[in-house]
Amino acid sequence: MSRIKTFLIIYPYIKTTFPFFLFIVLLHTACNRQSEYNVNRTWKVYKADAESSSYSPLTQVNKENVHQLQLAWTFPMKDALENARFGSSECNPIIIDGVMYATSARHRAYAINASNGEKIWSFDPFDGGEGGGVNRGVTYWEKENDKRILFTAGDNLFAVDARTGKLISTFGKEGKVSMNVGLRDDPTTISVIPTSPGIVYQDLLILGAEVSELYGAQPGWIRAYNIITGKLEWTFHTIPLPGEPGYETWPKDAYKYAGGVNDWAGMSLDQNRGMVFLALGSPSYDFYGADRKGKNLYGNCVVALNAKTGKLIWYFQTVHHDLWDYDLPAPPNLVTVEKDGKTIDAVAQTTKSGFLFVFNRETGESLFPIEERKVPPSHIPGEEAWPTQPFPLKPKPYARQWMTKDDLSDFSPAAHDSLLKRFNSFRYEGLFTPPDTKGTLMLPGTRGGSSWGGGAFDPATGILYVKSNDSPEIDLLQKIEPEANAASQTVHSQGKTLYMNYCSSCHGKDRNGDEPVYPSLIGLKNRMTKESALNKIKQGGGKMPAFAGVIKGQEKAILAFLFEEQPKLSRKQAELLEIQRNKAAQKVTAEESPKTDTAAIYLNLTAYGYFRDSEGRPGIKPPWGTLHAINLNTGEYVWQIPVGNHPELQAKDAPETGSEGSAGPIVTAGGLVFIGGTRDKKLRAFDKDTGKKLWEIPLPAVANATACTYMSNNKQYIALSVAGDKDNPGGYIMAFALH
Repeated sequence: MSRIKTFLIIYPYIKTTFPFFLFIVLLHTACNRQSEYNVNRTWKVYKADAESSSYSPLTQVNKENVHQLQLAWTFPMKDALENARFGSSECNPIIIDGVMYATSARHRAYAINASNGEKIWSFDPFDGGEGGGVNRGVTYWEKENDKRILFTAGDNLFAVDARTGKLISTFGKEGKVSMNVGLRDDPTTISVIPTSPGIVYQDLLILGAEVSELYGAQPGWIRAYNIITGKLEWTFHTIPLPGEPGYETWPKDAYKYAGGVNDWAGMSLDQNRGMVFLALGSPSYDFYGADRKGKNLYGNCVVALNAKTGKLIWYFQTVHHDLWDYDLPAPPNLVTVEKDGKTIDAVAQTTKSGFLFVFNRETGESLFPIEERKVPPSHIPGEEAWPTQPFPLKPKPYARQWMTKDDLSDFSPAAHDSLLKRFNSFRYEGLFTPPDTKGTLMLPGTRGGSSWGGGAFDPATGILYVKSNDSPEIDLLQKIEPEANAASQTVHSQGKTLYMNYCSSCHGKDRNGDEPVYPSLIGLKNRMTKESALNKIKQGGGKMPAFAGVIKGQEKAILAFLFEEQPKLSRKQAELLEIQRNKAAQKVTAEESPKTDTAAIYLNLTAYGYFRDSEGRPGIKPPWGTLHAINLNTGEYVWQIPVGNHPELQAKDAPETGSEGSAGPIVTAGGLVFIGGTRDKKLRAFDKDTGKKLWEIPLPAVANATACTYMSNNKQYIALSVAGDKDNPGGYIMAFALH
């Protein structure tokens, strides 16, 4: 708008000398340029814009011609190592002035010509290493001629030149900042890995992170970094420190050991008000909270902060003392609604539980009534489940929250009878039944409700589109005795303990060494036999003393660690080892001495599993995935349809089954809702007014990512990330346009 404002300011001074028609021509030109600027940046932020709307004003592709969409180009991510597993990307690409910026399943960053899919540059943050893990995209920032792409890979934040893909050496340390630094515990032993892009406010990048979900996890503090220098500017303590609001909702020392309460799903921003909105996850451990009695603020909260300072403005807790891993899974949608004759800027928050919360953006007041209702108590010793939970009365839940034996699937009599027997054996008293040692049925479940794809909001109609999953699972708690905990250490982890105690001071905790005095031990198995390595350790040499006495009886352990012989662990073993690492990283002050950990540990042995019949089919009747259109002005549903299909499980003449999926919808001014992410490997388009399916196309693999849409060279494209297949394990970005 700067050009238009400039003309309006100077017009009184030039009208006497400039012909009026010339002024109109110049103003028209400025408007056209502004329009072009907007068109070329219609998807410039993760989920479209800072408001996390997943909305596009583009209309070239519309209800009348969407059936003509065809594949325009494919960009294969050829960065998978030999014999690598198929990669699954959750990246939502962004587009700036004809250039698409995206990440691959292995966390490589790419700049791609948005018109033809040709690579402009790529950046490998792992220098040829394996990489991988969940990543949902990148963030763009510019000031005059300084244009940057900011993204995370592993536990580092990188800044690269948006034009060249080269590291910006003046940012942090040679272009990167360690995300491990600035948290509670030892940065050399923890690992904090963001999965969703941060949000830009002025010269700040505001970031959340993914942390462990087990005992001893790091707290999910929210941090803002100076985009120019990489300096940490402010931190919001999601587990409050003494003297901070919310501290009283935890045990007095919880800030020293409690973890989680992290924003892994992303955030949204009101630029004009200078407010950033968080969607926070549950405290850890997810399923047992005897060591964190209380409401546990700011766990499971929608939080509004001052974006410049990180100061708290308001919050609302959607689950008190979470025992179900009901993280807030997606950025809040910043919306504008009509309520009681007033126009209200609001915040709409989707959830795993299937509730939709809608708040006044400035005050945090709910726009629809919310009741605190009594919920079942816990039967586990030491646990104190919170006695009530909030239930919004409108909109009605968009996922199933209750099931009876009549809802059990019945693909065959034998399978149904088996399901019924199991169903009757569980403790089940509805949505907030606490986990139990006899097994508890969870519905919607940790993958239920909606996931990180979140909602798409149409500002023209006030309708929010959101996909839900109905995927019940079982919580089965088991108490882990301290002796079993200690005995769980594997040969590899015993070797790691030896190494950290006796070798890391010279060769480094990361085994990178300090050449030429202390050699790197990375890739030792490619340079030395086990026999030679063991002899060297026993006999010493040069600056290295002999360690024969130290490792006596533990030779296999030190070799297992040095030669990277990772054992295949059971789920319980893996979680216990992670808990050990988490607790080992916790700092102990001079006034405190390490104490033997005698606190009870319960693990959910079936967490994130599926409730299925004896032949592996869903244990609940379809639909298993549903797309909803909800009018936020009234709280009423406009339509609901199954999305996705399992034809082999579809009964004759029955509707499509729906399919589980984490990706979210996008909505356009062309009257369309696009969504992929379903297990049947398709991208679909629906009429946004009726829910009628207008178009679908098969994909080479599951597109476990939210789509985007943009203009490039006067053509509208719909693009999305697609998982790898046998031809290209690294996956693809595919773009579609009118034929």
